[in-house]
Amino acid sequence: MKDRESLGSRLGFIFLSAGCAIGLGNVWRFPFIAGRYGGAAFILIYLVFIVCLAMPVMVMEFSVGRASRLSVAGSFTALQPKGTHWSIFGFFGFAGNYVLMMFYTTITGWMLAYTWYNLTGQIHGLSPDQVGAFFGTMLGDPWGLTFWMAVTVAIGMLICAIGLQKGVERATKIMMCGLLAMVLILAARAVTLPGADEGLKFYLMPDFNRLVENGIWNTVYAALGQAFFTLSLGIGSMALFGSYIGRDRSLLGEAMIVTGLDTFVALCAGLIIFPACFAYGVNPGAGPGLIFVTLPNMFSNMPGGRWWSTLFFLFMSFAAMTTVVSVFELLIAASMERCGWSRKKAGAINFVALFILSLPCVFGFNIWSHFAPLGEGTIVLDLEDFIVSNNLLPLGSLVYILFCCSRYGWGWDNFTAEANIGEGAKVPNALRTYCTWVVPAAIAVIFICGYVDKFWK
Repeated sequence: MKDRESLGSRLGFIFLSAGCAIGLGNVWRFPFIAGRYGGAAFILIYLVFIVCLAMPVMVMEFSVGRASRLSVAGSFTALQPKGTHWSIFGFFGFAGNYVLMMFYTTITGWMLAYTWYNLTGQIHGLSPDQVGAFFGTMLGDPWGLTFWMAVTVAIGMLICAIGLQKGVERATKIMMCGLLAMVLILAARAVTLPGADEGLKFYLMPDFNRLVENGIWNTVYAALGQAFFTLSLGIGSMALFGSYIGRDRSLLGEAMIVTGLDTFVALCAGLIIFPACFAYGVNPGAGPGLIFVTLPNMFSNMPGGRWWSTLFFLFMSFAAMTTVVSVFELLIAASMERCGWSRKKAGAINFVALFILSLPCVFGFNIWSHFAPLGEGTIVLDLEDFIVSNNLLPLGSLVYILFCCSRYGWGWDNFTAEANIGEGAKVPNALRTYCTWVVPAAIAVIFICGYVDKFWK
């Protein structure tokens, strides 16, 4: 496309890609999953899978985007061989981003709400039972959840409507710089708490006895899934950012930097949470409630806890909002390509669409709480997360790998020719067999085990 927008700098591309990858999976899910599966032993396995599985998929998404100069809605159409139908995936990738935002906007709204509640002192000083009741009351209020969800969608729409460079790129740089600064400050505070040493040992010193206690296969599967899902691969987000950059840098090197930033934030989140948990006698494997119930209790016992808690949830909000802005940009870009709308019109229409589509998740915690789509005890959020995490992300990544490696798709030679343009690390031809067979097999394992874990356990 001759009038294709582009990012103003390489740093903008790196921060935008990393911002999309860095989200609730890093700062919310990673700590409690690591805590549940034994800390350092889990993390070693996780790091292996990040490098060996997730990074190749990221390079492929970047390459498809840069070669086509289009979003997921049009990239496969532009690159597919004649007579093939890879373009069908463009629809599923585009739709998958809407499904992701249907629940991500609600959870991000929780982060914004807790930042405000901590700043105004509404949580500070509450007893442990009162903190749990406060969170339950928040979930039971459909109007309050709708308000914070709408604030999230409005922020994403306004940033993207301003423009790619002046809005998305500039805002992402500010949020990413703030996020990195806050994570370092909070980590420095956590590791200096009295009694934090035990938390550091749990987090940094592998204990393979705990690995056996939790089940080796269960731990390996959890690490594989976390490594795969943390980078937001499979629904075209990374392909979009690839479409905005030039050809002066090779894409393996860029993927290494983005993956490194994502992993750095996840590991630092653990440095914040585990020392603090051990310092105050909190179970590090407490599950999703660790962030909204357990940690506020911990902060209330910490000197200056109200302000540290506010800073922590601001950090969480920035991590979540970088993903919201990145995915919103994909939806706007695809709408502009498909419908010929202006950026502002695409932003306004998507604001209305996302607000309406996000309501089922909001209502699933209160007025629709009786609806159990995946069996007793489940809610709308579980269904939406299952569609994305257990289906669209692994299957979408499988499509990108087959498209880039198969002679019936774009093909290995075209993929590596695009990925290796420019300065930086190159994709060696020796990886062809590995990417063609091993990576798809690993993704197939994730997909199958996801169903087994969901329905047969």
